[in-house]
Amino acid sequence: MRVVFLNRYFYPDHSATSQMLSDLAFALAENDFRVSVITSAQRYDDPDARLAHYETMNSIDVYRVSTTRFGRLNILGRAIDYLTFYASASRKLWQLAQAGDVIVAKTDPPMLSVIVAPIARAKRASLINWLQDIFPEVAQLSHDGHGYVMGQIYGALAAFRSRSLQSSALNVVLGQRMATKVRALGVHPDKIRIIHNWADGRAITPIKPADNHRRAAWALTEKFVVGYSGNLGHAHDYRTFLEAMRLTEVASQVSAAAASGASQPQHTPDIHWLFIGGGINLKRLQEEARNFGLLSVRFQDYEPRENLSESLSAADIHLVTLQPKLEGLIVPSKYYSICAAGRPTIFVGDPDGEIARILKHDEAGYTVSPGNGAELATYILQLARDPMRIQALGNNARRSFERSYDHQRAMKEWLEAIESVANP
Repeated sequence: MRVVFLNRYFYPDHSATSQMLSDLAFALAENDFRVSVITSAQRYDDPDARLAHYETMNSIDVYRVSTTRFGRLNILGRAIDYLTFYASASRKLWQLAQAGDVIVAKTDPPMLSVIVAPIARAKRASLINWLQDIFPEVAQLSHDGHGYVMGQIYGALAAFRSRSLQSSALNVVLGQRMATKVRALGVHPDKIRIIHNWADGRAITPIKPADNHRRAAWALTEKFVVGYSGNLGHAHDYRTFLEAMRLTEVASQVSAAAASGASQPQHTPDIHWLFIGGGINLKRLQEEARNFGLLSVRFQDYEPRENLSESLSAADIHLVTLQPKLEGLIVPSKYYSICAAGRPTIFVGDPDGEIARILKHDEAGYTVSPGNGAELATYILQLARDPMRIQALGNNARRSFERSYDHQRAMKEWLEAIESVANP
């Protein structure tokens, strides 16, 4: 049996979709599957990168097709990049696909299932759609005010997309909320399977603050650190963070000023905010934090994957966010790595969202509604004063990870999914 993957990015690219795909492809190859990958010759953060058009990695055949290289900053250019990938990737898939193959199409670029489904049918191959998000709803809800014409276009795209999901052998989704959304699109429940994204619990392990070299290098050793790791983009709320940053900075300053007084009912540790990553809203946050004169925040570039244990463990608690209107359309995958690092999470989003449900069930953190920076600051101040509670929540997070979100468990679930469509 051969498995053919399609996604715009693959190893050595470090983007989230690339890392998940690379993990799965290499795991299948180790289990004696024939694996091919159709991808681009670019990197997520470097459209000018020119990777080899063909190479073999650990017995995986990697085909990198030609596309335009406008990058992510220009909407029109990004659309042209998508269109050229559709054309080149579909041509390569038509050449490669054979009867009996299992084709796994991810969602970068969006609507990939619409292009792949007719080829899979013609070649008598089985198609699995691996839904990291649901388009065009994500785009429609992320950018308000498109008007009647764009509404009609989105409606037509959604109809084509839904038919491609309905006709596929299987649709892999990331959680219960997303499964509910896909069922509402007319997809039979037997064609929906939940497989959570994952992290590697051998590569990402909890590191005590005193043993963390990154924490020391970033001058955070004596501070209580609130962390955010990854992309902070249009789907994410940053203004709630900003309000809480202002409030906790004031609380720390007041506590420090009172430290020499005769009585101090409740000492507040020096709270510092650490943002590692990129994205349009991270740039906005950085600019507004500078305009407000906030001193308790540090911004770092993305860390290499091999440094995630230290970079994630540099924080005492992590933030995850998603706009409530996007629940069921996206699941923040950074949460699983946070769990692997044994750190609690405060989720800023829908109290009934996917991550909110997990946090409540596993007692691994808290949820705050967007716009409620005061409540976020209150949770942070309470936890900063209660190291035993932080430790308990972090231990719960790691146990939850080992039970449900480890790499090895996900690989087993994926093997079962692929075999189920290859041998129905």
